[in-house]
Amino acid sequence: MKVLVIGSGGREHALVWKLAQSKKVQKIYAAPGNGGTAGEEKTENFSLNGKDPASEEGQEILLEFARKETIDLTIVGPEAPLDAGIVDRFRSAGLAIVGPGRDAARLESSKLYSKSFMEKHGIRTAKAKNFKELAAALDYAEKHFDTKQGTAPGPRFAAPLVIKADGLAAGKGVVIANNADEAKQTLKAFMKEGILGEAGKNVILEEYLAGFEVSVLAAVSVNAKASSGGKKGVIRPFIPAMDHKRRFEGGQGPNTGGMGAIAPVPDFSPELQKDFVNAILIPTLKGMEAEKIDYRGFIFFGLMIANGQTFLLEYNVRLGDPETQAVLPLLGSDLAELCTAILDGTLSDCPLLWKKGAVCAPVAAAEGYPGPYEKGNPIAINPVGFAKTGATLFVAGAERGSGGHLGSGLRSTGGRVLAVSALGNDADEAWTKAYNAMRFINFEGMVYRKDIGREHMWKDHG
Repeated sequence: MKVLVIGSGGREHALVWKLAQSKKVQKIYAAPGNGGTAGEEKTENFSLNGKDPASEEGQEILLEFARKETIDLTIVGPEAPLDAGIVDRFRSAGLAIVGPGRDAARLESSKLYSKSFMEKHGIRTAKAKNFKELAAALDYAEKHFDTKQGTAPGPRFAAPLVIKADGLAAGKGVVIANNADEAKQTLKAFMKEGILGEAGKNVILEEYLAGFEVSVLAAVSVNAKASSGGKKGVIRPFIPAMDHKRRFEGGQGPNTGGMGAIAPVPDFSPELQKDFVNAILIPTLKGMEAEKIDYRGFIFFGLMIANGQTFLLEYNVRLGDPETQAVLPLLGSDLAELCTAILDGTLSDCPLLWKKGAVCAPVAAAEGYPGPYEKGNPIAINPVGFAKTGATLFVAGAERGSGGHLGSGLRSTGGRVLAVSALGNDADEAWTKAYNAMRFINFEGMVYRKDIGREHMWKDHG
């Protein structure tokens, strides 16, 4: 089997790493890939010559490449190509590709559509209102923080307001405003100044839920045509994970794309997992079937655990990053077989096995991230010392030049540079392995949180 993985981040490196373990996979192409995928077994990077996989030209290059190389299976990592319709393009050409079609991708690309879907199908979520006009949004925000006529539930003086941009905003489209001035500044920046482009022209103002966040990745096989013939769709959840979004220890500082993840989540009890299935997963599946949504790929449920219940904050229509780097090392099943089962309608029969233990995967970032940061810094890795720890390196933002051992020729290209993922018998052993391994990596300006997976951080919902 020849597999094409589209994307260039840590999630895509983890996918390539796991696919390479399959006996059914002979060759993997990562497009465009990164310095980590270039060093994996069976893998070769395919350059798009600087073209974006979400662009018309980039997608055409990928399609022609898949045809030329007779690719058997394509997996889409990031959200932008999905929103741009790459799945529809490949399927129209008769090519097997894992991911939702463009209509289904709106579950992530449009917060307004996603919220409407949740409310329509009885999926437990935070209360919210949509706004397309700045004046109306400003009026609502002012009243929200007015102790006499506030709109927020609970104590008026203690309720922040969550502001969400409608479209894709690269992780910058959600702001928790703690007062009226902050809310108004954010709304003007989104809707008037256009700092997020078209993504911020429409917004959702949502109630704030206090609790802790959990990420549940899942495989989805809902074929609109097959479902109309009486065949039921399937969603099979993975082991839960927890991302640590804030830049600094203790859940402080600005939001990032993720400073590390753990799996599983100790505080996500069997009772909460059952509540998630009944209140969110099953209604989501029924909603997809009712609306004849064609969804054959992966989905991400972003959950808030509040007052002993699970609430859905958002859908992502692909695997999460950095959660994938914590979850895939625990997957005992063949990833290529799982992807095939998603596409051919046999997901319910496909073995989904999980290893015992826990994974801790802290992220090493460039100094200044998520703000401006330097690129091009050489990454030094002691291969002997790193190998002894038993950890796995997943590259997110680094390119590789010529060289031999792991790390030779790697230079930073992104804000989140790499993740160190370690599997242990329990959370403590995983944490110890991961941070021991981090000692054997260094680059100019390297920064990382030292509390990923510590017990007091399991309720980090920053």
